[in-house]
Amino acid sequence: MSVQKDRFGVLPDGRKIYRYTLKNRNGISAEILTFGCRIYRLFVPNRNGKSENVVLGHKTLAEYNRDDDFFGAVVGRCANRISGAEFQMGGKTYHLAKNEGRNSLHSAPGGYQSRVWNAEAVDESDISPAVTLSCLDRDVECGFPGNVTVKVTYSLSSDNALTICYRAESDQETPFMPTNHTFFNLTGSGKSILPLTLKIHSESITETDQELIPTGKFLPVSGTPFDFRIAKPIGRDISADDPFLRTVGGYDNNFVLTGTPHTFKEAAELYDHESGRKMRVLTDMPGLQVFTANSYHESALNYDGSDMQSYHAVCLETQFFPDSIHRPEFPFETLKPGSAFQSITAYQFSAE
Repeated sequence: MSVQKDRFGVLPDGRKIYRYTLKNRNGISAEILTFGCRIYRLFVPNRNGKSENVVLGHKTLAEYNRDDDFFGAVVGRCANRISGAEFQMGGKTYHLAKNEGRNSLHSAPGGYQSRVWNAEAVDESDISPAVTLSCLDRDVECGFPGNVTVKVTYSLSSDNALTICYRAESDQETPFMPTNHTFFNLTGSGKSILPLTLKIHSESITETDQELIPTGKFLPVSGTPFDFRIAKPIGRDISADDPFLRTVGGYDNNFVLTGTPHTFKEAAELYDHESGRKMRVLTDMPGLQVFTANSYHESALNYDGSDMQSYHAVCLETQFFPDSIHRPEFPFETLKPGSAFQSITAYQFSAE
């Protein structure tokens, strides 16, 4: 069987956390935790066939068990930022926790990264091993309306794609904007990601204010440090004399993906010349948040216990645009009773 289950740890309240390991025929393996529906480790061969872990994370469950830790996790009910930590729906105002200044970030505390998910292997072959994780996001949890049944399926394909399929239904109208917050490092050895080349299929980014809340304006990337239409090293322009880059310390931007929203398409391509590893990002989401790990939460440690260092990972989070709940002009619809949300993102690997 190419889906293996083992116990990863136990939470302080006694709940057991399990790890599901998916393996395909080509030497790729993905380890998924039931705590936070996380990608724990992801082993991918380099051009010489050597498999190494290409994501950042921690060694122990205790390190993940904090509200500001999103390593590898599925983030929800709403990923990214909601201005003022509140929104209106059906004539009622819903209040969320203010965990980033006056705003809400990633629906924490108590979001999906802190939940214990149920899991079931749905394909145990070595052709397309898969596991489905599910949870019930109850009405008023984290301040959101409606009971939402969420299912996330991770699968490994024969063409080396780790695919994430999100599905959800609700008994009340509610915003639902999930993503996966994996920190990628294709070097497999924890080196800086600044030499890696990145290509993004995007003509513009969403302009933000100093709180990283969209203004509603789209800024063309042409002639700016945010132009990745032609592949370039991530570090080439990261220190450019740009007000946003100076303030944030690197990239933390939502790129507006080209093509029709909600159609499956290539969003980005990440390549490490040293190892030969290449990762294509494909999605039906309209946006891609690029975060160059400019900083981490306090005391974040690597698997080996060393301190995490800035620019040693890049997050490529497929998503609706930040604060979509307040921007009717953005490509977003709420989840309503009688309908279902479904979205697919794939990270496809190769080596050359």
